[in-house]
Amino acid sequence: MFENKNKYLADEVAAQPLRNPVSLETHRAARAYRLQRVRQQLKAADCSAILLYDPVNIRYATDTSNMQVWTLHNYARYALVFAEGPVVLFEFHNCEHLHQGNELLDEIRPAINWSYFGAGSRIGEKAQVWADDIQVVIRQHAGGKVRLAVDKADLEGLDLLREAGLTLIEGHSLMEQARRIKSSEELELMRWTIAVCERGIQRMHDALRPGMTENELWAWLHYENVRHGGEWIETRLLASGPRTNPWMQESSDRVMQEGEIVCFDTDLIGPYGYCADISRAWTVGHVSPSAEQRKLYRLAHEQVLHNMALLRPGLSHREFVEQSWDIPPAYWHNRYCCVVHGVGLVDEYPALAHKGSDWASSGYDGVFEENMVLCVESYIGEQGGKEGIKLEQQVLITANGCEALSHYPWQTDWL
Repeated sequence: MFENKNKYLADEVAAQPLRNPVSLETHRAARAYRLQRVRQQLKAADCSAILLYDPVNIRYATDTSNMQVWTLHNYARYALVFAEGPVVLFEFHNCEHLHQGNELLDEIRPAINWSYFGAGSRIGEKAQVWADDIQVVIRQHAGGKVRLAVDKADLEGLDLLREAGLTLIEGHSLMEQARRIKSSEELELMRWTIAVCERGIQRMHDALRPGMTENELWAWLHYENVRHGGEWIETRLLASGPRTNPWMQESSDRVMQEGEIVCFDTDLIGPYGYCADISRAWTVGHVSPSAEQRKLYRLAHEQVLHNMALLRPGLSHREFVEQSWDIPPAYWHNRYCCVVHGVGLVDEYPALAHKGSDWASSGYDGVFEENMVLCVESYIGEQGGKEGIKLEQQVLITANGCEALSHYPWQTDWL
């Protein structure tokens, strides 16, 4: 067994990474399209500019990234995008050099960190310096009374901006609307991320054997993502055997046994910051499934394919949900949190509640449009059951319906 493991690792070292097919022209066209989408939303909302702190929104509007996960909880970099004017990036200490050659940026200024981590007892003082700095840039490019959209920021700073005469507008929804429709170039970037993700899935498939821990298996997805220029994985949703029911248990040091179900949800942020969100299920050791495992898999697969077949431009959210696959009563309690959700740089708007009581409490209407990218979800596991199956497919809405963007195979012999 030890010798076989060493041979597998030797094969891994020799394996060649995939070739990146994305041209510089495609990348630049995608970033220009995204900035245009942001400006369209600002003009429609009668906003002069938007202040961005969410690193995913900053990436979308400026195509810059720096310590993306760290800055999700440390407000250490931000950007101002004007509807008619410049793109100004306020970057972390001494990091201006990271963005050489980025033609979207008109100016890079040092960020002022006034969170407790960065400012300590001087928060009030630093927040005022920050607000004064923001005002200088806004007055320079947008004049007097200004409607400023903001995706997120701490309250003290926002109050200072209001006191200075700025009208603040909730901005995260504007960014979600901008991100909703993908260009052809964006789709090329996303397809590359999905190819990288599927290489990682194949590594997990090939490595899977009894006696491994869940964490050991999950590491192969990270390995392929990072070596192909990917960035991070949003969750650790991989579980085996009894940990597959109920769903949402993250990978652990549990040792997997032959014949058990193993399921995962990639939630992978890959090259260029795009997301590949795919779920598959296998048996440990790739042995034939039991009758119960086949039943769970067949139902989950049926739910995904049924709901995919409904998707088309012009269909309303409500119509889709009303026509969506009926979850058998035995599996209703453990249903997944949504039927479908959008995806781009990360999981995005919309996230559609199930029919019935879920829709009554959380549903909202809208319309599917061409070039939206969605993830179609399923989890099938009986309350108190031994195991469950999680499946998910990433799809593109086209003029004629929807097209699967992920081509990693289903376990068709289980059906």
